[in-house]
Amino acid sequence: MEHIDHVISAASDQGAGNLLRTVLIVGVLGAAFLAWFLLRGYKSDD
Repeated sequence: MEHIDHVISAASDQGAGNLLRTVLIVGVLGAAFLAWFLLRGYKSDD
């Protein structure tokens, strides 16, 4: 968790624009991971 704390503190030091960018990137990656996780159950192994 030290890496995440470092990313958040670095984004906070540089202003709200970079913090917002960090939040958006994490959100997009999280959504992509969630979609992959949910859709992998629908894959047929036939």
